[in-house]
Amino acid sequence: MKASAVWLLGVVLVPCMALAQAPAANLNTITSVQVNGGTVTISGSKKANFTTFTMTDPPRLVIDIAEAVFNGVPEETQVGNGTVTGIRTASYGSDDSAIARVLIGFEREVETDIQATDSQLVIKVVGGAGQAVAQAAPTQPAAQPATDGSAAEAAARAEADRQAQEKAAAEAAARAEADRQAQEKAAAEATARAQQDADAERQRQQEAESRAVAQREEEQRAAQAAADDRKRQEAEAQASAKAAADERKLQEEEARAAAEAAADERRATAQAAADEKKRQQEDARAAAKTAAEEKRAAAQAAKEEAAEARRQREEEARAERERRQQERVAMAQPRERREVSSGGSSEVSSRRKTMTLVGFQQQGGVSRVFIRTNEPVRYSVSETGNAVVLELENSRIDLSNNTRPLDTSYFNSPVTRVDADAEGRNVRVTVQLRQQAPVQAQQDGNVISLDFQRTAR
Repeated sequence: MKASAVWLLGVVLVPCMALAQAPAANLNTITSVQVNGGTVTISGSKKANFTTFTMTDPPRLVIDIAEAVFNGVPEETQVGNGTVTGIRTASYGSDDSAIARVLIGFEREVETDIQATDSQLVIKVVGGAGQAVAQAAPTQPAAQPATDGSAAEAAARAEADRQAQEKAAAEAAARAEADRQAQEKAAAEATARAQQDADAERQRQQEAESRAVAQREEEQRAAQAAADDRKRQEAEAQASAKAAADERKLQEEEARAAAEAAADERRATAQAAADEKKRQQEDARAAAKTAAEEKRAAAQAAKEEAAEARRQREEEARAERERRQQERVAMAQPRERREVSSGGSSEVSSRRKTMTLVGFQQQGGVSRVFIRTNEPVRYSVSETGNAVVLELENSRIDLSNNTRPLDTSYFNSPVTRVDADAEGRNVRVTVQLRQQAPVQAQQDGNVISLDFQRTAR
């Protein structure tokens, strides 16, 4: 009996994937399966969610605990205490589909009572089928010599008993074969489920790894593109700053030369005044009077010069206010524009473009205003008074910093100011000039350049 139970336990459970799984926070962790007489206690980390079914020849009880794994529980325990023959455990599935199976083998057919507590599952044997008892046949009187009729009847009964025994044996063999096939089918289904769960888990892990690799590559490409763009912007800013520094240096040198010339002139004037004073020493009174008169005249002249300078500044401020008022009026009224040029590659995409930079450079003989976009764009250039307007079609401005005015009035250039703003689905770049000047527009890749001829001061 015990040998048959152990063999059938192996047939049912060996094909299953007995995996030693590590405890998981969201799973029921089974830590022990103990046998005490006819009571089996299964201890876990939380209340068990389970299903059961029984098997015969030999008698067995199978308990499947859902969302559970074993931790430190042996796969097989031999008992043989007259009621329980042994315990086998197996695991299959993974994550939330993990199942912990406990198979209890009995010496005979029994009835069980199963109670579940917060952390234990208790299986008690409460009854079972009685064992078969062989009884002796009652003693019969000594056989009398049989007649021919009684002999035939005895032979018929013997044949009937033989056929009944053969039929019972055939039925028992059929039941044993059916039980064996059912066990093999259950084992095959359990093996298939375990293999499917393993394949699904492996596929999920491969897909997760592929997504992680793709995400890392995308992040690296984005970071490299951002670094390249920052590097280009820094190089352009450094070039613009160097040009501005060179222009300021030239202006400072011119200012120093003018100051030195003025100082030389003042020294020459002072020397001439000293010589004149020396020649007029004989007439000190007249010289003093003349000097006082000259001083008063110089003070008056200085006063008049200061007043004239103040009047000029007020006049310039008034003229600037009038110019700004005229510009506001001109902006409010329909503009009279003269189309200068238009451009853009015939292969410009229909995607909306982004203006990323507005800059200014002093080059040999020309002042250049350049505009950078993320890809080639269609554009048009027109003149409105002392302004040149570049309009980028189907475009927008990415950063509010690119809408700040660019003041170039301190350069030796016809360009005094550059403004950029978004208007509808287009971007307008307005270049203010000191006076009208020829402009040449061209596009090289993602950069549009407006070149203005620079004249000597």
